[in-house]
Amino acid sequence: MHATARCAAAPFPINPQEGRDPPMTPFRPFALACLLLFASAGASAATVNLPDFSPLVEEVGPAVVNIQATQTPSAMRRGGGYPADEEIPEFFRRFFGPGLPMPPPGGRGGTSMGTGFIISADGYVLTNHHVVEGADEITVRLNDRRELTAELVGSDAQTDIALLKVEATGLPTLRVGNSNTLKPGQWVIAIGSPFGFDNSVTAGIVSATGRSNSYAQQQYVPFIQTDVAINRGNSGGPLLNTSGEVVGINSQIFSNSGGWMGVSFAIPIDTAMNAVQQIKETGRVSRGMLGVNVQEVTQADARALDLDRPMGALVANVEPGSAAERAGIEVGDVIVAFNGQDVTRSSDLPPLVGATAPGTRATVTVLREGRRRNLTATLGEASADGASTVPARNARGESSTNALGIAVQELTAQQRAQLGLEDGVGVVVARVAPEVAQRTDLRRGDIVTRVGRTDVGSVAEFERAVRAAGEGRPVMLLIRRGNASQFVTITPRRSE
Repeated sequence: MHATARCAAAPFPINPQEGRDPPMTPFRPFALACLLLFASAGASAATVNLPDFSPLVEEVGPAVVNIQATQTPSAMRRGGGYPADEEIPEFFRRFFGPGLPMPPPGGRGGTSMGTGFIISADGYVLTNHHVVEGADEITVRLNDRRELTAELVGSDAQTDIALLKVEATGLPTLRVGNSNTLKPGQWVIAIGSPFGFDNSVTAGIVSATGRSNSYAQQQYVPFIQTDVAINRGNSGGPLLNTSGEVVGINSQIFSNSGGWMGVSFAIPIDTAMNAVQQIKETGRVSRGMLGVNVQEVTQADARALDLDRPMGALVANVEPGSAAERAGIEVGDVIVAFNGQDVTRSSDLPPLVGATAPGTRATVTVLREGRRRNLTATLGEASADGASTVPARNARGESSTNALGIAVQELTAQQRAQLGLEDGVGVVVARVAPEVAQRTDLRRGDIVTRVGRTDVGSVAEFERAVRAAGEGRPVMLLIRRGNASQFVTITPRRSE
């Protein structure tokens, strides 16, 4: 401390001439020595304060394994293989690089590599679905270099979880932690095989929790976002807390270059173990379904709904015959809680519903016309759905562009039949003013079925509903695009 204090007080002459380095003076060597001493002292303090992960890695490392998934050429020809190089988008070409697992000459098939970890001493191994998808043969290489053939017990594409089984006993295992207690800023560690480099260790912090990753199209996974370095080959490996417990499974990165850029995503271990339990018991994963399409509440939506601030999940569509319809949930409701757990963003709702077993009676809290209501819904079971409808074209009876900056047209009976709409429901957007198109997601061909809480089925009804909304107030339009419904909020132009 005394040396540091003396250094701080030592003179350090500065040459004012054109910013050039000052000539050496009797004071300068002393000042330089003081700076080095200060830097050395600071480095020592930082080293003392940073965590040492080596004991943790030594303890948990033996339970982390390398996964090799092999596809035969015949399986790849059946549709599970890789596309020709010229068919691969540039992003993926950069991501996989020269190591893209293509079938080599001689017809030996292709091999992909990833990571996994042992969760029970009798040979259950957890990894990612995408690591073993379509594989004819799966090999697990242990930390002691033994190689065991694995059986795929079951997998789930939505959570990207795969459960494997090897014939062995007395295997080292990882302890399962609680991902619900994770907080941004906490240290986490990843162990895996990036680019085939087995047992590589990287560390970082939790950047965010409950993160929705729309690019992954995994609506039921509240991802853990970290800045831990994750690359090709890390997939399926454990994300560990400083107690050596698994809190997540490293799954993917967000990147413009194809390599790690500081944003990585892991599947919460609670979500993964829920899937594992179901796979063990039934061979598949089932999820609760409420039967609504929801969207984020924007600032403009909040003003239109008379909310203090954006919150919750805005209901854009209620599926006929669904749990939501039977519970009395309506289009335009804002869901703010599910079974007592707050829904602050629209992305919070699907993981909560999906983690609840079908047949469960759940309390759904909604805001409707300024009032908070608790509704009871008996959940159905989620299923795949992807049909599309025919867009409306060549409609008639076009309105003039109104205060919203859009023009709508009548729908014919034939167009309504093609779209699956009832008689007297909806008008089609014919024109969108450029400034409105820039500010909103409204497009020509969208079907407007409601203005605020008023159903519209003709140009006249649409115009009356827009005028009734009041000059200058944001107006919420419920639109139908394909099979999906969503709200678009527009602030009307003020009359001159």
